[in-house]
Amino acid sequence: MDRPSTQERAARSANGFIYVVIGLALALVAAGVIAQRPGPLAVAFGVPILFLGEFWCFGGLYMLQPNQAALLTLFGSYRGTDRTPGLRWSNAFYTKHKLSMRAHNFNSEKLKVNDLRGNPIEIAAAIVWRVRDTARARFDVEDFEAYVLTQAEAAVRHLASSYAYDNLDEPLVHSAREITLRASTDEVGHALREELSVRFALAGIEVVDAKLTHLAYAPEIAGTMLRRQQAEAVIAARTKIVHGAVGMVELALNGLTERGLVSLDDERKAAMVSNLLVVLCSDHDATPIVNAGTLYV
Repeated sequence: MDRPSTQERAARSANGFIYVVIGLALALVAAGVIAQRPGPLAVAFGVPILFLGEFWCFGGLYMLQPNQAALLTLFGSYRGTDRTPGLRWSNAFYTKHKLSMRAHNFNSEKLKVNDLRGNPIEIAAAIVWRVRDTARARFDVEDFEAYVLTQAEAAVRHLASSYAYDNLDEPLVHSAREITLRASTDEVGHALREELSVRFALAGIEVVDAKLTHLAYAPEIAGTMLRRQQAEAVIAARTKIVHGAVGMVELALNGLTERGLVSLDDERKAAMVSNLLVVLCSDHDATPIVNAGTLYV
């Protein structure tokens, strides 16, 4: 059976300046008693009272900056967490463990992993986190900062293996878009934050933000994948050009027929379509040839 996690609770503390005044007042009273009635009896009672009073008043003082907390323990027993900034006071026998509540920024190393399709890729992420539950961060894990680094690397590796780098089998026209590491940055970032939140929950860590900062194919396949992407881009461009050229040819033929400028049979229509497609789809400037004769012998 798993041990229940520690829950943070508020600690009892007081304004430290009040106890500074009380400690100084006790010191003056004890010094006055010893001065007025010098002797062994006055020293025997005055010195211990002075020592205990100063220890109780000044021994319990501690200072907290904004976004800083103090965990109070008594002989190993957790007594609560104080988040109030300024000069504070609590039981002099309490041990104070200070903990920063500020946001921390972590840039992961470039990790080499395999994506969903088994392609080796390089991936890195920037993660912003802060301590949300001080009791869990202090008592439920050995070292919460080392825990964050280890779990962040595991989460990034798992994320990379859960998605493909890019949709290489994606058709030119499709209805359902596959979530990929390269194209779906918002979805991938949300998935990373969700996984980090689950992994950090044991240590009481809150994920403020998480985004990929580096994503690339591994060097051994980067050149091949680049040529593939270039070929896909050329095919997509050519497809769009041909699609537009067909529409323009259809528009030209319909316009000539409706206005009755020329009467074209099937063979002449085929020749005109061929010439127009060559002009519209060619990479070079077209050189027109004026035909003064006829297509028929």
